[in-house]
Amino acid sequence: MELHFSIIIPVYNRPQEIEELLLSLTKQTYSKNYEVVVVEDGSENISKEIVEKYSKKLSIKYFLKNNTGAGASRNFGMQHAAGNYFIIFDSDCIIPPQYLDEVEKILTENFTDAYGGADAAHESFTNIQKAINYSMTSFFTTGGIRGSKKAIDKFQPRSFNLGISKKAFEKTNGFSKMKIGEDIDLTFRLWEHNFETQFIENAFVYHKRRSTFQQFFKQTFAFGNGRPFLNKKYPETAKITYWFPSVFIIGFLLSVLAILFGFQFFVGGYTAYFLVIFTDSLLKNKSIKVAFLSILTTLIQFTGYGFGFLKGIISN
Repeated sequence: MELHFSIIIPVYNRPQEIEELLLSLTKQTYSKNYEVVVVEDGSENISKEIVEKYSKKLSIKYFLKNNTGAGASRNFGMQHAAGNYFIIFDSDCIIPPQYLDEVEKILTENFTDAYGGADAAHESFTNIQKAINYSMTSFFTTGGIRGSKKAIDKFQPRSFNLGISKKAFEKTNGFSKMKIGEDIDLTFRLWEHNFETQFIENAFVYHKRRSTFQQFFKQTFAFGNGRPFLNKKYPETAKITYWFPSVFIIGFLLSVLAILFGFQFFVGGYTAYFLVIFTDSLLKNKSIKVAFLSILTTLIQFTGYGFGFLKGIISN
């Protein structure tokens, strides 16, 4: 099958972000034609002028619609796309020059109807953003690659960096109306329809995510809150490891409380763990400040996801 890519980008009140993303797309080494579909999801601060700025360098379609959420906007973009393979990015991503070449290379060698890639920290990111990226991608936290080359058909793509064939989109109807976890829900429905997914190692993006501790907490809380609903909807996918952040943060709070009663033994394990986080982040980011911030962002990550998960358990 000859691949014709359509890049789908939902955007909501983020013209500066979409400009950085579009600029990165103009630097692609990919020599074949592809289109970019920008879907403005009811923004007040619209990106039309930014999109028009790049209309001579990129083949762009721009749509302004009522606000319906990211999932519905992605579906809208795919419905109006001309390609046969859709690539979805969040507006807060910067795309490396080799991205499309890597995707075509792997899909030509091993075609799957959906794929996902990783995220990385760009050199222009703030120290907080780099620390957040570390916590969201590290092997030692709840981040990391959800899947592996050994279980390539069971990789769960995430919507900030996701590819799906037109055939798979039409069969599954794309994203559901869920506001959180809609990408995981889509993956499970892809599997139910016998579509394979894979992880493309070199198809990574620079994902800014949230830029403040408060925003990061809200994001991870929402992730945790949505997981019990997915477990209930797809009980065969539920894992005991989803409880880990909740157990971790409750144990951490109890160990701190134990210090007040003269018991310091319990906090020792957490001290060792955060030392591992500091050391690993330091080796990866080459920054003492980012390494210290990584301890804080990891604690925020566990707190947000852990308590969000417990809330979701109670609500469901």
